[in-house]
Amino acid sequence: MVSKLNRRMLLKASGAGAAAIALRCLAPGAVAPWLAGCGGSRAARTPAGKLNFIFILLDDMGWRDLACYGSPFYETPAIDRLAAQGMRFTDGYAACPVCSPTRASIMTGKYPARLRLTEFIGGRKAGKLLPAPYLDHLPLEEVTLGEAFKEAGYATFLAGKWHLGGKAYYPDRQGFETIVGVDGGMKRFSPYKNANLPDGPPGEYITDRLTEESLKFLDAHRAGPFLLYLSHYAVHIPIEAKEEMVKRFKEKAAGLPADLGPRFAKDLGREVRVVQDHAAYAAMIQSVDECVGRLMKKLDELGLADSTAIVFMSDNGGLSTAEGSPTANVPLRAGKGWLYEGGIREPLIVKWPGVARAGSVCQEPVISNDFYPTMLEMAGLPLRPEQHADGVSLVPLLKGAGVPRREALFWHYPHYSNQGGGPGGAVRAGDFKLIEDYEYNHLELYNLKDDIGEKNDLAARMPEKAEALRKLLHDWRQSVGAVMPAPNPDFARKPPAGTAMRTSPAEPIEE
Repeated sequence: MVSKLNRRMLLKASGAGAAAIALRCLAPGAVAPWLAGCGGSRAARTPAGKLNFIFILLDDMGWRDLACYGSPFYETPAIDRLAAQGMRFTDGYAACPVCSPTRASIMTGKYPARLRLTEFIGGRKAGKLLPAPYLDHLPLEEVTLGEAFKEAGYATFLAGKWHLGGKAYYPDRQGFETIVGVDGGMKRFSPYKNANLPDGPPGEYITDRLTEESLKFLDAHRAGPFLLYLSHYAVHIPIEAKEEMVKRFKEKAAGLPADLGPRFAKDLGREVRVVQDHAAYAAMIQSVDECVGRLMKKLDELGLADSTAIVFMSDNGGLSTAEGSPTANVPLRAGKGWLYEGGIREPLIVKWPGVARAGSVCQEPVISNDFYPTMLEMAGLPLRPEQHADGVSLVPLLKGAGVPRREALFWHYPHYSNQGGGPGGAVRAGDFKLIEDYEYNHLELYNLKDDIGEKNDLAARMPEKAEALRKLLHDWRQSVGAVMPAPNPDFARKPPAGTAMRTSPAEPIEE
């Protein structure tokens, strides 16, 4: 029988032959300002034996939804403790402002545009443009992160949300030996009506149950090595939480200062939440935090804390512009479904015992594609550059030994989101970020160092910079084979009034 890896080598991957993103690794002496925030100069050591991994992925958690990222309302002592034991990234990005593409980038080390999986699976909205066609599954020919570790002798486990295709493409076909609670809907309390998760006692909370299953896996595989991938349904809608927690946060919200001002502000032609005070959402975050604490306690009990790396990340920004808008991403602009920072910048924490300096903070821009090569190198496994074509190993950052440089980070979202965002692309090169609206060929340029809230559009004042970044974005799209949206012959209405990304009518871009 031909192995999956060999089958993949016989197939022409989407975008094969494209030039890889160039990297520049600078010597420690040349990057002294960065090293102060990216691990320090302490000599790194590797824990004895093979390194275990726990990857915790949240659904729709915003960049400011943790106390250690500046939340003034939510309470996250366990996750804050995790950050204090590892490295916290200030500029960590999801590869897409919606879920499935980011999840695919983690599993493959590739940009969603290269995979042609650019929308959450099931999304089909149209407007002035017809959205680009996209795959409704992660192809089996991709050698996933789970497969790479399984082939290396790791026990592999995935609990929770997958959202990368139906049963024929489930994670048990993609390298995860044990799967629990996969894609059974959004029921928050038992009975779950999930074919992959037997019902618990009435009222059991899904976040607790997925964590309990993860603890059982740790007990059974304490001898290691293992890869535990815990993909919570929290904090995605529906916003439902344990009543006793909700009550406590309602009381906390009632005691907030009166001078906080309105909870919503007008932006992008819609109401955007700007104050964090949603009690049920806060309670959902507390449940997640308690579960992170339970995992860390279990590692201590099993004597595995020093031999287990933990990664904490979210798949896209917090929901702030639609569907109840339960959280606020301020100072970031917008949220889930948008290419502004609120839609793509995420909380990202990596604990690598004995290597990543405890309590360190890194400001280097990184993206979800990077996890694949990073985790392989952390484990001492061979890299797979043809697979993780768009990922960069973050090991130099985690060791404090240097800064891996690349020309830019890229986004391609040729769709209409449920939250109001339209088809567009973006590129971040250094401190500058360009957003291109595909509907009207409109550009926005921001200096994120000076303007993290993307309030001051510099495109008109810096036209040469804007055009240079647009060319960089176009060249990248061509290199990965990005599929563009097409004109919609049935669309005849004007763009929404006050919509920042759709105020400069022009013909759609053709490439």
